Amino acid sequence: MTAPLTPRDNQPPEEPRNPEAAPAADHGGPVGPELARELREGALIALLVAVTGVLLGLLWNWLAPHVPLIADTRNVYLKNTEGEESIGADGTFLLLAFGFGVLTTAAVFLFRRRGGMPLVVALVVGGLLGAALGWLTGMWLGPSPDVAAHARDVGPGVAFDGPLRLQAKGALLAWPIGAMLTQLVLSALFGPPDPEPEVPYWLQGQQEQQEQQPEVPQWLRENHEQRPPSEG
Repeated sequence: MTAPLTPRDNQPPEEPRNPEAAPAADHGGPVGPELARELREGALIALLVAVTGVLLGLLWNWLAPHVPLIADTRNVYLKNTEGEESIGADGTFLLLAFGFGVLTTAAVFLFRRRGGMPLVVALVVGGLLGAALGWLTGMWLGPSPDVAAHARDVGPGVAFDGPLRLQAKGALLAWPIGAMLTQLVLSALFGPPDPEPEVPYWLQGQQEQQEQQPEVPQWLRENHEQRPPSEG
């Protein structure tokens, strides 16, 4: 029969560790407080970026060239069959959306110098929503999409503007592409440096041993490399 072990230096004995009974609240539960805060900020940023799509629609309706149409008593025709107004409307939307992606991302970076995946996702989602909102706003503010009714109102032989349309739907991606490129450039130029990776615990002993080894003088290293000629 053995005597119970007494703790050294009158210290209380250590309690057995049970990983299953460890509290999960130390790290904020399944989602930490830092990640939760970044998610809330990302949702707010996505909403604010998407709302600016209304301004995109206003500028697109103002700057994009409109397609002139003309009608007779039966049909509606293009006034200028060789015109490039449709391509010009798509190009105007593309340039405006890309510019909005650059400006909104620069504004977000100015007030929030940190990056992170939630911020990138917020900029992409907000850019897509803003581009779609700008597209719908521009069409709603433009001429009536009911071409036949518009032709009856103006009368035959009178030119009128056709509805504002976006033929190339891929232009909706110009905003998120501009946002991602701007975020990448600004983070590389002005973002905080990445923290140095920690040395694994199984390599820390080897690193300490290498640091403790004395440095060999240069003259001894040179004399050691000069070997005497072989005999015979």
